[in-house]
Amino acid sequence: MSELINNSKYRKEQLKHLILKLHKGESADSVRKELVESLKNIPYGEVVEVEQELMQEGLPEEEVLKLCDVHGSVLEGNVDLSGAKAIPEGHPVDVFQQENVELRKVAEQAKQQLYELPRVSEGEFKTYVLKLESLFNQLMDVDKHYQRKEYLVFPYLEKNEITGPPKVMWGKHDEIRDQLKACITILKTPGLKQEDLFDSLELLFYVTVQGLVDMIKKEEEILFPMAMDVLTTEDWWNIHKQTLEYGFSLYDPNVEWKPEGLTEEAAESNITSDGNIQLPSGSFSAEEIKAILNSVPFDMTFVDKNDKVKYFTQGKERIFARSRSIINRDVRLCHPPGSTHIVEKILEDFKSGKASHAPFWIQMKGKFIKIEYFALRDENGNYLGTLEVSQDLSENRSLEGERRILSYTDEKE
Repeated sequence: MSELINNSKYRKEQLKHLILKLHKGESADSVRKELVESLKNIPYGEVVEVEQELMQEGLPEEEVLKLCDVHGSVLEGNVDLSGAKAIPEGHPVDVFQQENVELRKVAEQAKQQLYELPRVSEGEFKTYVLKLESLFNQLMDVDKHYQRKEYLVFPYLEKNEITGPPKVMWGKHDEIRDQLKACITILKTPGLKQEDLFDSLELLFYVTVQGLVDMIKKEEEILFPMAMDVLTTEDWWNIHKQTLEYGFSLYDPNVEWKPEGLTEEAAESNITSDGNIQLPSGSFSAEEIKAILNSVPFDMTFVDKNDKVKYFTQGKERIFARSRSIINRDVRLCHPPGSTHIVEKILEDFKSGKASHAPFWIQMKGKFIKIEYFALRDENGNYLGTLEVSQDLSENRSLEGERRILSYTDEKE
């Protein structure tokens, strides 16, 4: 018998048989008891295969979705993770798991707050609801976590012909999101009464929090170990680069993952699959970055490490005239001969590391102009070039008191 129990085909047949028992209405407790007696532990990969096979054999996706929580509770603690790969710090899966740590904390706080409802006095109820609303708003942040799974991880699983589990999980995501929105809607209801909230605890609030926690277990016991086995380093790098398009859930990674064994071309690319420019703190299209740079209230000119002018902003009001004829021109030739020695000194000190900031201010045509030069360096301190920033501070110098009321009176046509 022990030889059979260690046979993958036998285990999968048994697990499928037990899940179908749940489908026919047998209690989760009795099925769990049978599972423990006959199988003890099931490798995470086989759970995925069984779900997929059941859907291929005709069990409707909606039925698998209904059974998801039940067979998840039956499997809890009986999934064998001994063969799971180690996860590097900062890896997309590590980020998912760190988010889960924070989500679990908030979910536990929400549970504790819900348990307190019967002991809340009438005078405390409004404050109680506000705190509960804050906790559920934090839980709603899981939407970013789910979107990254749906739009970044699931497509790679589907390319590897793993389609069943992503469909089922996506369905559960939608269910949890709808439940969280419903909870928040109730908590925002004007004149909400304590008895109305109490009536919805069992039907909605507890179910929602438990559903979110159960999804964490499914991710960590099945989805993530399986994805680590299936996806390549390049797949994960592409996921990592696009993560900031969706954002993080209650967690800000403090380690930037740099994969080993990736081609230099792939590692250096900062362009996402949809053509956006990806930076460590976010991403945008070329059109968006052009609008941002041309909207800031100062002029900027970038000079590269070879002292060539490479870029300048084109805002509505410029302080110093610029034309595109200066692109790729030596920066020394863009200044009057009398100030060339100053430019030379700044560049020399920036390149040597002696200085990184050179500020000047002048009076020009009745305006107070501040001109600053900043050395640009990479993460290792290597010189990349110089940024010139010029700003008219005349209006700022005349400001007094405070303005706390919205006004567009200073907007220039």
